[in-house]
Amino acid sequence: MSQDAATLREEGNHLFKSGDAQGALSCYTKALKLSGDQTEAAVLHRNRAACYLKLEDYAKAEADASKALDSDPGDIKARFRRAQALQKLGRLDQAFLDAQKCAQLEPKNKAFQELLRLLGTQIQQKLSSTDARVQQMFKLLLDDSAQLSDKQKAAQNLVVLSREDAGAEQVFRNDGVKLLQKLLASHHEDIVLSALRTLVGLCTGHQSRVRISGDATAVCGYGPDGSALIHYIFLRSMLQHLLDMMPAATVSGPGRDSAINLLVKQVPRKSLRNPDNSVTLWTVDHGLKKVLEVAGTVPELADGPPLTDNTPMSCSVLLNKLYDDLKCDSERENFNRLCEEYVQYYFSQPALESKVRAIQAVSVLLQGPSDVGNRTLELSGVMETVIAMCASENLIHQQVAVETLIHAAGKAKRASFITANGVALLKDLYKTSENDRIRVRALVGLCKLGSAGGTDFSMKQFAEGSTLKLAKQCRKWLCNDSLPATSRRWAVEGLAYLTFDADVKEDLVEDKKALNAMFELAKSEDKTVLFAVGSTLVNCTNSYDVEKPDPQLVELAKYAKQHVPEEHPKDAQSFVEKRLLKLLQAGVVSALVCMVKQESPALTDACKECIARVFLALVERQEDRGMVVAQGGGKALIPLATENTDVGKVKASQALAKITITSNPEIAFPGERIYEVVRPLVNLLHLECTLLQNFEALMALTNLAGINERLSRQKIIKEKAVSKVEGYMFEEHELVRAAATECMCNLALSTEVQKLFLATGNDRLKLVVLFCGEEDERLRKAAAGTLAMLTAEQPELCARIPGTTSHWLEILQALLLSDSQDLRHRGVVIALNIMQAERDLTEKLMESEALEILSVMAKEDTDARGPISKIAQQCLEVAVRYGIIKSAEGRVGKATSDS
Repeated sequence: MSQDAATLREEGNHLFKSGDAQGALSCYTKALKLSGDQTEAAVLHRNRAACYLKLEDYAKAEADASKALDSDPGDIKARFRRAQALQKLGRLDQAFLDAQKCAQLEPKNKAFQELLRLLGTQIQQKLSSTDARVQQMFKLLLDDSAQLSDKQKAAQNLVVLSREDAGAEQVFRNDGVKLLQKLLASHHEDIVLSALRTLVGLCTGHQSRVRISGDATAVCGYGPDGSALIHYIFLRSMLQHLLDMMPAATVSGPGRDSAINLLVKQVPRKSLRNPDNSVTLWTVDHGLKKVLEVAGTVPELADGPPLTDNTPMSCSVLLNKLYDDLKCDSERENFNRLCEEYVQYYFSQPALESKVRAIQAVSVLLQGPSDVGNRTLELSGVMETVIAMCASENLIHQQVAVETLIHAAGKAKRASFITANGVALLKDLYKTSENDRIRVRALVGLCKLGSAGGTDFSMKQFAEGSTLKLAKQCRKWLCNDSLPATSRRWAVEGLAYLTFDADVKEDLVEDKKALNAMFELAKSEDKTVLFAVGSTLVNCTNSYDVEKPDPQLVELAKYAKQHVPEEHPKDAQSFVEKRLLKLLQAGVVSALVCMVKQESPALTDACKECIARVFLALVERQEDRGMVVAQGGGKALIPLATENTDVGKVKASQALAKITITSNPEIAFPGERIYEVVRPLVNLLHLECTLLQNFEALMALTNLAGINERLSRQKIIKEKAVSKVEGYMFEEHELVRAAATECMCNLALSTEVQKLFLATGNDRLKLVVLFCGEEDERLRKAAAGTLAMLTAEQPELCARIPGTTSHWLEILQALLLSDSQDLRHRGVVIALNIMQAERDLTEKLMESEALEILSVMAKEDTDARGPISKIAQQCLEVAVRYGIIKSAEGRVGKATSDS
C-alpha cells in the first residue's frame, strides 16, 4: 500500500508539472487515503496545498499547508504556500509572519522577499485605511449633535473592526478604551451593547489589552470579556420588546400569542435548582401589568389589542410560570400586590366596562396562579359583582361573570362557598337562558360542582341520573357544528369533570360521533381545548394514579365510622380494557399525536402528563402496540419523555419501553430516532422507579443493544447505563436479574464493554460464570450467552475462568448435560472457545467427564441438534491437534505417551 501511495504521488507530481492541477489533486487525495506514513502524508498535504492554490481554493490550501506544518514545522515550502493562501484570504498579519519566517530561513530567496515586501505594503495600506475609519467613528460617537441612528451605526462598525487584529490594534492605539468607558455610561442599550462587544474583540487572545481594559470591564462587574453582561443586556432588550408588544394595538393576535410563547420559554429558569431568577423578577417588575392588560381585555367590549381564542389561556400559562419561578414570600407578595393594584384600579372606575375588565383579569389569574386569583377574588366587592353580573342582560358581561364563577369553582377553597351559593344560580341560567353560549358555560359550572367527589362512587353531589343527563347535554353540544368552537370547547371541559363517573365514561366511548368531534377539536387551531381533552381521556382510560388502601385500614375506618372511598363497578379492569379498544378504534392515537405537535403555551407540562398517561394505558396490551406505532405514537412519545413533569417523563418512558420490547425498534423508531429512545429508557433504571419499570427498561434496552453499534450500543454506553445494568444483575427479583444479564449479553458485543471484563481487579467475569450455574433457566441462558460471546471475542478471558470459581468445570458440564438445547448450544460454544484459547485448559477438560459428554454429543446427528454435534466434533478435533487425544477409525480416546 505504501508503494501504491508513492506511485500515486509521482503521478500527481507529473500531472502538476504538466499543468493539470485537478488531476494532480485527485492523485494526491487517493495517495493520502493509502498512506500510513506520517512523513509521507505531510509531503502529500504540502503538494495538495499547491494544487488548491492553482485552483484558487485558498481555504483548503491553508488547511493542507497547516497539516503539513503540524508534522514538520521546518517545511519551508508548506509555510510559503500557507503564506500565499493567507494573503488571498485577507489574513495579512498571519501571512506576514509566515513569509517573514521563510525569508529568515532563506534570505536570498527572491520569491520570499517579494511576498514579504508585498505583504508589508498591503498591511500599511490597510492600517492607514483602518486608522482613518476608526478616527471617523470616534469623532461621530463623541459628537453630541450627531443623530442617534448614526451613532448606533458607528458603534456597530467598531464591533466589526475590533474582531480583526489590525482593526483592534487601531482602536486600541486611538485611546479607544477611554471612549468605550464613556459609551458604557450611555443610556442607550444598543450603544452599551456595542461598546461591550468591542471590548470583547479588543481583549480576546490579548492579555496586555485585557490588563489595560480591566477598569472598563470591571466597572460592569462582569469580568474582562464582558460576555455575561452582553448576554444579560441582549436578553433584557429582547424581553422588553416582547413585553412592549403585549398591549400594542398594532400587533396582530397571532403575533401577540407568539410573543407570549417566547416569554413562557425564555423567562423562567430551566431548573429550580438554579438560584438565579433575576430575569423573572425583572419581567415581573417591568411587564406584569402589561400582561394583565392583555389578560383583562374583552375584545367585544373595548378597543383593546386584538386577541385570538388562545390568548387568555396563553396569558394564564405565562402568569403561572412567572409565579412558580419566584423563590420567597417577599417575591410572591410583590407579585400579588401588582395583580391586586391592577384589579383594584379598574374595579374602582365608575364605568361598568372597567369592572368587567377587572373581573376578566381575575378569571385569567384563576386559571393560572390560582392562589393569586383567589386573593384578587376576595377583594372588596369583586365576588358580589361576579354573582350579580351572572344575571346581567348584557350577554358579554354575563359570559365573563359565569366563566369567572366556573374557574373559581374549580378550586377546593371556593367550591363549598359556590356549592352553597352558586348552584341555584347556575341551574337557573342553564334552564332559563336562551343563549347556548351561556347555557353551556353554566352546564360546565354544574359539572365541576357535581364531580367534587372525584372517582369516589359513594360521594355523589347530585341526584341519581343527573350526572348522566349533564353528560348527555355536553355530548349534544360537542356534536353541534352550528356552535362556535369556543362553546364546543366548554362542552369538552364539562366532560373532563363528568367522566370521573364510570357511567359517563361508558356512554362517551359508545358515542362515536362525540368522540370524533372531540378528536377534531383536539386537532384544531383552538389550543385551549388540549388540557380538557387530555383530562377526559385520562378519566376514560383510568390512567390516573389510584392508591389502593390497606384492607386492614379500611376495616378500621369502617369500624370507626369514617368515610371509605368506593370504586365504581364499571371501573373494573375488564371495563377499562373495552373502553381502551373502543378509543383506539375511534382514532384516539392520531388525536394525541396532533396534540403533541401543538406549539402553544396551552400545551403545558400538566397537559403533556395527561397525554403520556393515556399513551401508557393504550400500549398496555401487546396486541395494541402495533396500531399505536403505525399511527405515529412511538415518535410522539419521545418529546413527552424528555419535556414533561417528572411523573409524565416516567409514564412516557415506560410506554416507550413497552413498545420497544415487542416491536422491531428499527421500524418503530426509524433512522436516527432510535438514538433518541435510549435516554428515556436509561432514566427508568432508577431507584425511584418501580421494579416493573426497571424490568421493562432492561428488556427494551436489551432489544436496542442487539441492533446497532453506533446508534444503540454506543448511545447506551454514553448514557452511562452499563454500571446501572450491572447493579440490577444483583437484584433479588429473579426476573429483573435475568433481564439485566440479558441486556449485558447484548451490550458485551461492544468492544468498550468487553474491555470492562478484561480490566483487572473486578468480578464481572466471576458473576457471569456463577450465573451459568444458577437454577433459573432464563438467567442461565443469558449468562451462558454472555460468556460464549466474551470468550469468542476476547480469548484471554478463557484463562481467567478457572480463577473465578473452583466449580467452573462442574458448571460447564452442567450446561453440556442440560435438557435445554439452548443451554447445551451455549455450553459447547464456551467449551470450544476455551479449548482453542488454552492447551492447558483443554487438558483439564479432557481429563474430566467433558470428554465423554462431547463424544456423545458429537455422534448425535438429528437435524434439530446438528449445530451442537458439529461444534462438539470441532472440540474433539482441537484436542486431537493438541495431541491430548487420538482418533482411530472414528473412535475417540485419550492419547498415550507414545502417540
